[in-house]
Amino acid sequence: MLNFDWLRGVSPAVAKAVFLALFAVTGLLVLMIPRQYIYAGVKSPRWWHNLKLWALGVLAIIFTIYYIF
Repeated sequence: MLNFDWLRGVSPAVAKAVFLALFAVTGLLVLMIPRQYIYAGVKSPRWWHNLKLWALGVLAIIFTIYYIF
């Protein structure tokens, strides 16, 4: 199977920080999506059509849950 013995020396605090940093990087990548891709096919764009807002909202919720627990 998988051998993760090399991770034995990593503390839970460091593992949590790395995991939360991955969420932050994902959020930054979402912000880099061009506006033309976000509103493709939408005739009259409204604020709730912006997929960046929805993706960042979901990432913020997940980030908060993992930060607390």
